[in-house]
Amino acid sequence: MDFTFNEQEEAFRKEVEDFINNELPADWVEKNTYWPAGYGTLAQFEELSPQVEQFTRRLAEKGWLAISWPKEYGGAGLSHTEQAIFHERMSYYRAPAGEVATLIGGPTVMLFGSEEMKKEWLPKIARGEIRFWLAYSEPNAGSDLSSIQTRAIEDGDDLIINGQKIWGTAAHVSHYAWMAVRTDPMAPPHKGISLVIVDNTSPGVTIRPLMNICGFHSFNEVFFDNVRVPKRNVIGEMNKGWYYLMVALDFERLVIPIGSFRRTFEEIVQYARETKHNGQVLSRQLLIRNKLVNIAIQIEIAYMFFWRTAWMLDRGLVPNIEASLLKLFTTELSQKLANTGMQVMGHYGQLESTSKWSSLQGRVCLGYLDCISALVGAGTSEIQRNIIAMRGLGLPPK
Repeated sequence: MDFTFNEQEEAFRKEVEDFINNELPADWVEKNTYWPAGYGTLAQFEELSPQVEQFTRRLAEKGWLAISWPKEYGGAGLSHTEQAIFHERMSYYRAPAGEVATLIGGPTVMLFGSEEMKKEWLPKIARGEIRFWLAYSEPNAGSDLSSIQTRAIEDGDDLIINGQKIWGTAAHVSHYAWMAVRTDPMAPPHKGISLVIVDNTSPGVTIRPLMNICGFHSFNEVFFDNVRVPKRNVIGEMNKGWYYLMVALDFERLVIPIGSFRRTFEEIVQYARETKHNGQVLSRQLLIRNKLVNIAIQIEIAYMFFWRTAWMLDRGLVPNIEASLLKLFTTELSQKLANTGMQVMGHYGQLESTSKWSSLQGRVCLGYLDCISALVGAGTSEIQRNIIAMRGLGLPPK
């Protein structure tokens, strides 16, 4: 595997970098408090929405919301490596660069949707006209998604949905739910689930806010009371949704903001270089240096995993195990980075951005709270280890 960029890839990387510098507000990186791989700081939606909308439109005009999609579906027709370059640069600058529709829903529709569904949904997604939220988890179904109870019964050309979803990130600022529902209650758990797209404005949909540990409204609980959805919104075949869902989860696990790890780490290193403790610069203290070096090594390993998945996709390989490896390693790195940041900054790391003594916009404080969510979303670390053990090492389920 050779991850060295060729001339075309280097040119594309520079083009993306120039675009970001021209289009993002000058103070965007400093003001955006997103923590790498966290869900609670994913965006401060109400405050950033107008800028996000404008930036997204510019990305759509360039075809960059769907870089590796075929041109007939609104994509740019570029390689997966170029898409990885794009996301690495975007995440380094904490720039908004796609969401559930572009990163998870669209690729899944491309694999399993009918030609009619592809023509209906993919161009709108590529143009940034619609946003999805993930409607998977329920109050009693998280890691074990096969136990979901939200049901859909057939009524002519429609489905009628009743149930509840929880932890719906950005549901309140999205247009559609990308939803897993039980369509055959008599079938075994894994064989009676369907994937369906549900309009948020449908009668019977109620969205209620959940404030997260960071104090932001990013999560929601959503209720469905006799919500009518056309059957044409079902992805692929009815009752095959579990298998589509597993592929969609792989796409989600590949969506790693790898660049933000490096950016946040560089900010902590800079703090250590500029801050004194007991008359000595922090970066000269052996314990601090060792902690920072350890994180630097792990970031390089994370990058290796990241480029490897893009390399595999460009060669038609399915990075199923690699998706779990990447997700497991980077989300646990998110927690290690937060712990290291807190150790480097000491009590100052506990200060929020509103304090006049805080540094780095209070990002380390928020990251320390938010990093726990990284270990849960898209499958817990324990789930990833089970996948790696069974599919990668061939170990028995029990």
